[in-house]
Amino acid sequence: MPLTLLDRLERRFGWLAVPHVTITLIVGQAVLYFVGYMGANGILPGGASIDRVFLVPSLVMEGQVWRLATFVFQPPGMIPIFAVFYFSLLYTFGTALETQWGTFKYNLFLLIGYVANVAAAFLGWYVLQQQIGPEGNEMLKLAAIPASNVFLYSSIFLAFARLYPDFIIRLFFVLPIRIQWLALMMWILFAYVLLRGDWMIRMLVLATVLNYILFFGREHIREWKQGHRRRSFQSAAKRAVSPAKHACAVCGLSSAESPRTLFRYCSKCSGQRCYCPDHIRDHEHVVDKEPVV
Repeated sequence: MPLTLLDRLERRFGWLAVPHVTITLIVGQAVLYFVGYMGANGILPGGASIDRVFLVPSLVMEGQVWRLATFVFQPPGMIPIFAVFYFSLLYTFGTALETQWGTFKYNLFLLIGYVANVAAAFLGWYVLQQQIGPEGNEMLKLAAIPASNVFLYSSIFLAFARLYPDFIIRLFFVLPIRIQWLALMMWILFAYVLLRGDWMIRMLVLATVLNYILFFGREHIREWKQGHRRRSFQSAAKRAVSPAKHACAVCGLSSAESPRTLFRYCSKCSGQRCYCPDHIRDHEHVVDKEPVV
């Protein structure tokens, strides 16, 4: 069996894969969440802030390059109980993908998503710069528009939903719902954001979608082709087994082959004998012989 590109990459770079990388991401986010929460509530002295970990392209260009790495640990902005729920789901999704794909493929999925999101953040920032113009560059720097890592982790959710569409999530800890419907809602939200969002968010959504397509696009195309062939076969089989509603007794032309043809029945022929327009007046009448008594 020929090796795929992924197999060749794994043979060469598989030793670089980091096992249980999801746990590392969760621990980093949880620590920063705790620091940010304690600082926001005045528990830590000086009001500790986690703003310096966000990916802000304008600040990276000024030399704060650590943001390229630390933004993956940006914690979710939600109350503690929902943060715990978020971390538990991220652990479930990430470990399931690593188990299903293997460590190397899962690492590659995250790496491509990371690179795509970073590139999208800078591209979106560049487009915003062009829209504002030179006179607005200082205003853009002051705004310090951050690029959220939400879209990077959304790709993990979409990949999990693709592989386990019947997985049940209890929304608000009560309402059971299949994850495939939540994924559909996310795709709809992505479409809306592409139409109405700013360029930063648009680029991040495109990065997430392209990463998903890279890993699942071939499967979707194959399923679409299989579905198209199945529907074509079912349609042909239905036409083959279903009798034609009208069929010319001379040439055999049927209403299935020519649905617009006006078929007529001959009143001089015995029984219900149907003819096409070409043979309704040009055929030999068929009359059943009366039985001899």
